[in-house]
Amino acid sequence: MADLRGAVIGYGLAGSVFHAPLIAATPGLKVSTVVTGNPERQSAARQAYPDSMIASDAEEVFGRAEAHDFVVVAAPNDVHVTLARQAVDAGLPVVVDKPFAPTADEARSVVEHAEQLGVPITAYMNRRWDSDLLTLRRLLEEQRLGRVLRYESRLERWRPALSEPKPWSETSPPEAGGGILLDLGSHLVDQAVVLFGEVKRVYAELANHRGGGADDDAFLALEHGSGVRSHLWTSLLAAAPGPRLRVLGDRAAFIVTDVD
Repeated sequence: MADLRGAVIGYGLAGSVFHAPLIAATPGLKVSTVVTGNPERQSAARQAYPDSMIASDAEEVFGRAEAHDFVVVAAPNDVHVTLARQAVDAGLPVVVDKPFAPTADEARSVVEHAEQLGVPITAYMNRRWDSDLLTLRRLLEEQRLGRVLRYESRLERWRPALSEPKPWSETSPPEAGGGILLDLGSHLVDQAVVLFGEVKRVYAELANHRGGGADDDAFLALEHGSGVRSHLWTSLLAAAPGPRLRVLGDRAAFIVTDVD
């Protein structure tokens, strides 16, 4: 059976680190095309994938849909919805890097469009396979913690000044896909839902301390239908980060100090 041919749209951090190398390392898959308009990134992609086509525009992928079996959208967040729709219209199964869309309504519209056309689509939530989360899932399955009372999860960093050059994720407002909540917070919420099910109530605090237009500090409290309460933190201004995970049960607790 021939390898499935993937097109990676975007070759920044997401495309060059989290997508293309994993596709290339997976038996049965190959990087057929890399899309980036940045000359330096084009050069890096050619060196890493000499047998792949390097394209400067996504239209080169959608115009040659028959030469691909799937698409990965790893471009900036504000074009995720547009590119996902184009992939679906081309009949290509698509993986969209997180956040799937800036708003829930946009996400629903893309999913419904894909369902109508019968094209598979999914979000890329790679932290479901972090070692700490896998260990916690096993402990929960074995009921080692007893009844879970509270789940605490953090992805915190110490970056008190805006990065130079200023990345779009730190300067774009949430409606354009920027901010820490959509960036790292999407992982925290996804993990909480995977572990403890649907959420019936949400409380949130968002702040922009450094300027730049994007939120850089967030706290969420989720009340799950299962009765568990999740407290989630993500910040770029945590001079003293808390534990990555602290899970309190009525029989035991589980604590992970550092990020996988």
